[in-house]
This record gives sequence, C-alpha cells and structure tokens, in this order.
Amino acid sequence: MHHYGPELRDGKVRFNIWAPDAPSVTLEVEGAEPVPMQPRLDGFYQAEVASGPGARYRFRLPDGLTVPDPASRLQAEDVHGWSVVTDPGAYTWENRSWRGRPWHEAVVYELHAGAFGGFRGIEADLPRLKALGITAVEIMPVADFPGQHNWGYDGVLPYAPDRAYGTPDELRHLIDTAHGMGVMVMLDVVYNHFGPDGNYLHAYAKRFFDESKHTPWGAAIDFRRREVRDFFIGNALYWLNEFRFDGLRFDAVHAISEPDFLDEMAAVIRAQTQGRHVHLVLEHEGNKSSHLTAGFDAQWDDDVHHCLHVMLTGESEGYYADFQDAAPLLARCMAEGFAFQGESTYRGKPRGEPSGHLPTTAFVICLQNHDQIGNRAFGDRLTQLANPEALQAATVLLLMAPFIPMLFMGEEWGTKRPFLYFTDHNPELAKLVREGRRREFEHFAAFSDPARRETIPDPNAPETFTASIPTPAEAGQPEHAKILALHRDLLALRHRYIVPRIPGARSEGASVLGTKAIVACWRMGDGSLLSIAINLAGDPVPIGPIGGEMLYGTGERLALILREGALPERSAAVYLSEASR
Repeated sequence: MHHYGPELRDGKVRFNIWAPDAPSVTLEVEGAEPVPMQPRLDGFYQAEVASGPGARYRFRLPDGLTVPDPASRLQAEDVHGWSVVTDPGAYTWENRSWRGRPWHEAVVYELHAGAFGGFRGIEADLPRLKALGITAVEIMPVADFPGQHNWGYDGVLPYAPDRAYGTPDELRHLIDTAHGMGVMVMLDVVYNHFGPDGNYLHAYAKRFFDESKHTPWGAAIDFRRREVRDFFIGNALYWLNEFRFDGLRFDAVHAISEPDFLDEMAAVIRAQTQGRHVHLVLEHEGNKSSHLTAGFDAQWDDDVHHCLHVMLTGESEGYYADFQDAAPLLARCMAEGFAFQGESTYRGKPRGEPSGHLPTTAFVICLQNHDQIGNRAFGDRLTQLANPEALQAATVLLLMAPFIPMLFMGEEWGTKRPFLYFTDHNPELAKLVREGRRREFEHFAAFSDPARRETIPDPNAPETFTASIPTPAEAGQPEHAKILALHRDLLALRHRYIVPRIPGARSEGASVLGTKAIVACWRMGDGSLLSIAINLAGDPVPIGPIGGEMLYGTGERLALILREGALPERSAAVYLSEASR
C-alpha cells in the first residue's frame, strides 16, 4: 500500500508525493537549501533530509508553482501555504485501554466544530452531551479548507485538521477526554470530491481524476487507480489509528464511481482495527444495502427523514415529491429499513435494494441533519416549519425506535437558529458561489421571482456563519427547556429499556392508521414486544389495542383515549410488553 505524507526516521524526515505528470519535483524546507526529489517508477517522488516535527515544507514544480503536500498533516496558515511536519507519537494518551462501545448503544450527535468554538469548545461541552444521553459525537468534516470558516464540504487537504478548529493534538485531547467519559467520537470524511479552491492535484497528478466522468464538483476522482485508493484508505486509517476516532461517516459515496472501492476500504479497516469497536457509516443516495453486509455498520436512512419531513411540513417539491404519500412509506421504513428498495423515483429511475433482512442498527435515522437544514435556502429548522406537538410526537419515534438515532446540534432544545451554507472564499470565487447558490433554487415555486432569490444569504458573508451558531442560552427559556426535558427523558428511557434489548431485534410489522399516522412493532432481542404509534395529523385516528405497559406517551389523556380505540391528534405512544415466560 502506498504511503502518503512525511515519515519520521531517526532525526530525518522522508517526504514523498505522487506526481506522475510532473517531469521533476523539488522539496523546499524552510531555512534549508532546496532538494531535488528522486523519481520512482510508480510516479512518486521521494527525498529524505535531516529535519523533524515543526519543519515547514512544500513542493516546487518545474514551472515555479509551489504546492502543499496533498497529505499534509497540518498547514502553517491556510491551504495555499507551507505544510508542517508533525509527530503522531508526541501525544500521550490517557485512555489507552479504550476499545469503544457497541454500535447498538449509539445515540449520535452531529455537530460543526466551528460552531462549537473548535476542538476545545467541543471538549468543554462533552459533560452536557453525556448528561443528555449522547454516546457518540459525530464531527462534521475538519479537512483543511480555504479561509476561516466553511460548512465542511469544501475541504482540499483531507489529512490536515483545519487550524481554525485547533491543532492536531487538541483534536486528540478532545477524543481522549471523550473516551474517558465513555463517549465515542466519529468523523465525517469526504472522499467523493475536493473543494473548489486549494486543490493542486490537477497541476501534477491529472491521473487522480477521470475526465470522462463528471460530477457536480467537476471531473470524478478516479478510483480505478491503486494510488488513488491508497490515498483515501490511508486517510481513513490515519483518522482511526493516529487519532483514535471510533468511526467514520462517509459522505455521498454514491458519487464514487467504483463501488467495490468501498468494500475494499472496509475490509482493510476491519483488518487493521481488530479488537476495537470501529463504526463505519455510509451516506448513499442509492440505498445500496449490499454494502451493509460487506463491512459497513449502517447507512443514513434519508427515507425516514423524508417521510417524517413531509408529514410534518406538507412540503412536496424536489425529492420530497417521492414521499407525498408518506405514511405507507414510513411504515415500510419501520418494518424493513428503506422505503425505496428498487422502485422508481420521480426522476424515473429505480432506487434501492431490498433491506428487510438487515438489523435495525443498519439504519441511522434523524429528523434533522446538516444536509437537510443546510441545503435549504434559509437553513430553517423544523422548529420554524412544523407544529410543536407534532414535532414532539415525531421525536418520540426518533428516540425510542430500535434504529440508531441522530440529533443535529441545537435540536435537543429546539433552537430556531438556522444552519446555513457558509464559506470563506476569495472575492472572485465568492461571487461565483453566491450566484450559483441562488441559481440552485430557481425551480422552486417560492423562488421563481429573481428578487426573492436575491434574499438568499450570501455564503461568504461573515454573518451567514455567525447566524448558524446555536445559542445554548436558549435552552433555559421555558419553551426550549420543555423540549430539552423531552429529549433528556426519552434518552434516559431509551438507555434503560430499549438499548439493552436491541441486539437481535426484528420487525413484527407496521401498519398505516391514517394519512399521517402509523403503528410499528418490534420483537426485541429478549423476546419483549416494543410498539410505537404516532399520529402527526390534526385529528384522532382509530387504533386497535396495543399490548404491554405504556413506556411513554404525549398528551395527558392519551392512555384513556387509547383504551377507547383512538390515537389523539399530534401524539405518540410507546408500549413495551415483557417477554412471555
């Protein structure tokens, strides 16, 4: 397997770069004479010089262009400048015996490092998250990006944590601290594209890309090549082994043209992290369940999100058009995982593979996440779009069903602050991004008027970023304190009654009760029966008897009305019957 990035060797550093399209490469270490690098047959250039941690270096091409290391572990300033040698062994780990937690115990909390004040800010908030019932913090991408803030998906140096968030050792300390508290830390990584500014690979490694295949971000990354595969597999191992992350979330892997790369990567990761609970989660628009039996633990189940979003908001544009008849699709999700398992979408293309054979833990479900908020023109949250009682009922389903639940930062107290798409590009690119962002919404009825599109926030404006920072002080206000208490109570019940029973859980079916109402049942691993009924509509719906004891319900008269055969408007009920002896 090809190695990328500097290697420390007894007072020396071996530098290497894959530059198959460069006739020569010169290594420049700040304060030292330039060193011509030695070519190898596989397109790599290599040089070993007396140096050590803290040294600044870069590569010079024959035309005079200087470029950072594409596998830089740290940048001195920003993506265009000097790379810095780091020592991965310098940090002293306090929790060396940590081996992680089983996946079925995961309650995931997705957050943006910049919005939390960097790695130190996240670390300071860990006690609050643990007390809430969070067992896994998932950090949005930290790969170095241009400027001081970015929503996470314009990174260009996948190995380098952005300096705006802190140093590599501050990230290690955050993870170490979390492990000492029994909290897992996962990282969102982007292997399907690079951002638009600061990626120099085209200058010396055109073969990194396949010009015959195009994506929304330009030419596709060419995963047919061994060197490309090794670059990203090495990156995954780097985060998991050098930083001790407990898992990775792989962004938009449907944009990776060679799907066998995913299974190869999972196999290598499993072989090199044996003895640990390492969790690998996909985002895959295609609902390819086959990956979930080939080394991956789970997939973000967008179908569940879309069903609940349509039921809560009534929206039906874009991909929500597939979910207008949401109740039967949600029932299918509860019973089988995916709503689409090969059926055609509104685009006329089949989507998905059968998923009913998979465990409930193969599906990460949510009501909100960075995509579903940040890709909205104004980054608005469900607190601004949905009826509060209906949203509370949907939260009961999210946190009590035997899938893997995920919350997005601030959701636990019902923040109304947006999460917008924000960047910090140079003026020329900022203009293009602003205009492109507004064009994205031309086909939506609400933005058919050009003047209306002009009101969409400018991604590059500093206030677009600051507006996206949740305000924890909100949680003390009565309206928000009630929502926070709901999440805390539900998670306490989940950890006590649901989590221990999840291994071996299987569906006992799900039924439609009304246009916005379903009931779903699962035979849990210990033989008990979990039943959840939700009604997000404004009118009661008939419901048959539910066995067992009510574990949780919304609405003061819920138990009485259920006995009379009706599920009240905007309500939810959770029942658990013990295993028969």
